[in-house]
Amino acid sequence: MRKIILIILAIIILTSITAYGNTGGAEGLTTVRGEVIEVIADMDAEDLGADESSPIQGRQVVKVLVKEGEYKDKEFIVENNLGGMEFFNIRVREGDAVLLMLDETMGTLNVNISGFIRDKYILYTVLLFIALLIIVGKLKGVKAVVTLGVTIIIIWKFLLPQVLDGGNPIIISTASSIFITVFTMLVIAGFNKKSYSAILGTIAGVTIAALIAFIVGNFARLTGLSSDEAVMLMYLPNGVQFDFKGLLFAGIIIGTLGAVMDVSISIASSMDEVKKANEKISKLSLIKSGMNVGRDIMGTMTNTLILAYTGASIPIMLVFLAYNTSMTEIINLDIIATEIIRAFTGSIGIVLAIPFTAFFAGMLE
Repeated sequence: MRKIILIILAIIILTSITAYGNTGGAEGLTTVRGEVIEVIADMDAEDLGADESSPIQGRQVVKVLVKEGEYKDKEFIVENNLGGMEFFNIRVREGDAVLLMLDETMGTLNVNISGFIRDKYILYTVLLFIALLIIVGKLKGVKAVVTLGVTIIIIWKFLLPQVLDGGNPIIISTASSIFITVFTMLVIAGFNKKSYSAILGTIAGVTIAALIAFIVGNFARLTGLSSDEAVMLMYLPNGVQFDFKGLLFAGIIIGTLGAVMDVSISIASSMDEVKKANEKISKLSLIKSGMNVGRDIMGTMTNTLILAYTGASIPIMLVFLAYNTSMTEIINLDIIATEIIRAFTGSIGIVLAIPFTAFFAGMLE
């Protein structure tokens, strides 16, 4: 019965994550799914008589079919303009699944192709991941699916809406992190000393990492506006005044959480096995065993965050390299300083989670 309940929960959560439908936008604008029925014409710059300075270097005239919404099953002729940089173009072919922007803001209906539909491929990847989790992990895999689904729902349905409504991002992200940690540990490992020590170790590591990031970020005068997305928040029509530094530190808290939880539960589980193998082991010896396990984990796990943030920054680092920008100038840029502090404070959270988890696990045994 327990397994059946968990499977049902997993299906419900998966459905809530992968369900999709019409995507609304601003008033008078609607995004719907469509399909390219026919490419009527495919013209280049020469056909259009455009010179090199023209922003339009090509044009496709295509017939599209709306697949959902008010105009479902209706066909439209659409002009799809193309620029000089091919990788920015949405060049379509017959049979392509596309997103259509229906624009009724001027009183008449205008249809434009706004992008390709990619979510089905994302869905296939997610389903493969979930299937492998369940096949390899069995009941543990089902639990992992449940906790992942709940984590996504908390972030999407609680954290983001609360911040968007003007809530304090640090408080909201901290509360979300605590709930995610407690729920994940209890579902995965059960109600036992192993879970409790992992929870305490995770919360301690993440909290101290966030505190260090806050202190260093203030001294370094980070703005929280290092990304284009953060700047875009300044122009949202809802009039919310965002705490951009708070958003930065909230991101550090959430970004650090997963790796710290991984370290904490690994150490707590190892110590639990040591205790089962030798019930007469002293608390001090048990803590030392946990520290030894933590030291082995530490090297690879700290690399995890550093490599993750480095991978996301490769394009901008290539730009700096191409223009022979000095290392001094690079490090002192807001965007680079932000990523460095984010990566290393997260790694500090991982390192500190080791002694905290080992201590709590030893004391609770």
